[in-house]
Amino acid sequence: MTQHATPAAAAPSPDVVEAGALAAWRRFHFARDVTVPQGGDLLGRLARAEYGGSWVRPDAALPVSDRRAARLRQLARRERAVPAWILAAAGAAPDLAPRERTALAEAWERSAGPGGGRTATQQIRRRLLAEPGPAETAFLLDVADVNGLRPLSLREAAALDPVGREQAHALWRYLSGIPGAGPVLPGADEARDGYEGLLLSACAERARPGSPSGRRFRAAFAALAEPSRGSPVVAQSMLQGRLEEPGAGLSGGMSVLLTGLGEALTAGAGVARVLTLTTARAEETERTDLVHRLGRAHVLVRLPVDASEPLDPENAAGHPAALAWWAGRVFELPGARPDIAHVRFADDASLAVARAARRHGSKLAFTVTPDPHRTMDERHTGLAPQQTGDAARALRLDLHRVFVADRLVARADLLVAMPGRPGTEELAAYFPQLRDRRVHLQPEGIAPFRPAADDGTTAQGLLGRLFEGGGTGGLDAADRDLPLLLCVGRLHPVKQQEQLVRAWMQAGLHHRTTLLLVGGSPAAPTAVEAEVRRRLTELLAADPVARRRAALWPALSNRHVRLLERALAQGRPGSALYVCPSAKEEFGLAVLEAMEAGLPVAAPQRGGASHYVCDGVNGRLLATESAGRLADGLRSLVVTPAPELAAMARAGAATVRERFGIDAMAASLAEAYRATCRKGRLADRPQDGDRGGSCA
Repeated sequence: MTQHATPAAAAPSPDVVEAGALAAWRRFHFARDVTVPQGGDLLGRLARAEYGGSWVRPDAALPVSDRRAARLRQLARRERAVPAWILAAAGAAPDLAPRERTALAEAWERSAGPGGGRTATQQIRRRLLAEPGPAETAFLLDVADVNGLRPLSLREAAALDPVGREQAHALWRYLSGIPGAGPVLPGADEARDGYEGLLLSACAERARPGSPSGRRFRAAFAALAEPSRGSPVVAQSMLQGRLEEPGAGLSGGMSVLLTGLGEALTAGAGVARVLTLTTARAEETERTDLVHRLGRAHVLVRLPVDASEPLDPENAAGHPAALAWWAGRVFELPGARPDIAHVRFADDASLAVARAARRHGSKLAFTVTPDPHRTMDERHTGLAPQQTGDAARALRLDLHRVFVADRLVARADLLVAMPGRPGTEELAAYFPQLRDRRVHLQPEGIAPFRPAADDGTTAQGLLGRLFEGGGTGGLDAADRDLPLLLCVGRLHPVKQQEQLVRAWMQAGLHHRTTLLLVGGSPAAPTAVEAEVRRRLTELLAADPVARRRAALWPALSNRHVRLLERALAQGRPGSALYVCPSAKEEFGLAVLEAMEAGLPVAAPQRGGASHYVCDGVNGRLLATESAGRLADGLRSLVVTPAPELAAMARAGAATVRERFGIDAMAASLAEAYRATCRKGRLADRPQDGDRGGSCA
């Protein structure tokens, strides 16, 4: 099913999409078509500072850091050059946080472009010669390098005495872009660890391709040395989480999607090569091969990160300059020059890929979603202006993510969105700037399940494990005949496993059903996973019956999940049901997989699942905003007669089979990629479009 471009709808009236202070301030900033919003809580005041511009007075009650962040984001959103002396002065603040530097780097890119490069070079040189602190020095060197500026000569740069690891790495990256810098770069024997050894090798290779010092870099990425045969070459990224571990850490359905999509794009959609970019932590850079072939023309490429912990939304702002540099080195290789790069998350890592794509002349595609926009008000409204702690930090992180999404929208040549209800109106409510842009509506899809000879043995082993008892690891065999509720997903507050357990118990369903939760790293849980698991364990421990009838499993491989779902679906009708309790799902690949396996499913009303789940026809839609409303939905689901559940399961499987295959998705995306590479920004290509249909 080919999906076409469709204009984003104008911002709807409040009765179409209910939006609060943030959305109102964004309409004020981008469209100037609403009254200045009122409100004195922390969300309202931060939104006012960021989006009010010169129309409103500065809020002296906000901390300096908040007012400064708001001002830097305003400068970046101007979409025109800002005088370089203003940016240089802003960067001289001694306490700029990494997220503020993200906004400042975005503003610098516009000012360092054609027509402004000379002035930008002069201002950066002036600041560097003034001997600023290590953080500002590193930032300015990276800004210069990513924009092709050379404010310091080779001799001047080599004379710098770097203070600390961050400044040293930035200096090496800068030096590597100056012709003849090879002899002044430190040798591999001066590297303090594996990451620095690989970085110095990459710097040497950039400074003088083919040099002996670049041997380690060439070996790590040797599989990309052979040019691709044809075009387009597509880069797709998932830099938070691990492609090989769906359901663990930040690796959710996206890891499954990108694996299947890369193969489908290259197998039948006419794409010459797909590079799936992920990350390698510091200890993993000792590997000699950072490229792994996933298919005939689909390769996994690991970009090194100087950190022992995985990238996440909290720490990603500390790495965009390095990630952009590493992506740039990969994109220079003969077999890795993408015609288009596709990013799908509003995070600093995606912004890094976007910067590398621009530097190397690649087009950019961005999947735009109203996340975290649509839940901002319900999660953050009411915080006192003086609020501190986790709640205030979460709000500021979400505002940063909204800013990053705006920057990716502004940079993108191709905007992709997942169909939802009502059409594109919800998207336009949160992105008022889309009223003049065209958006390619593209539902996600799943790869077909391919049977294997040992499937029966594996499935029986999973069922045996499920009913082996043993606390939270298995269920009592005596409860085998009770209906089972299954939930698969990474352990994270947005997935709301705790709310599911609370609702399950509140509805009294632990007396008549069992529950299996699958998700979380089996060996090295993140702090978030550990906290969610602790809360689940404590909640279940309060009731002996609930403890006996709930099992908590770590993440399984995608194949094992699908085998388990098939085995459960083959039982008596209604004996197993799939429940997704998330606060929101942009599309819900795990829901689609459960439907395809033949299980009756229940999914959140809010988000992408409502596009394909018709309540009572091929599944059920749940209100997941509170434990009470979720309990009501679960109770209704469980008492649904078995024949109705069986009919919903059959209809659900047909929905996936007919509308949501990975091959149709790949064909549609490949068409959009080729058109964008051929003609430029999709917004400039008038086209009547299909809204992608709905479940109705």
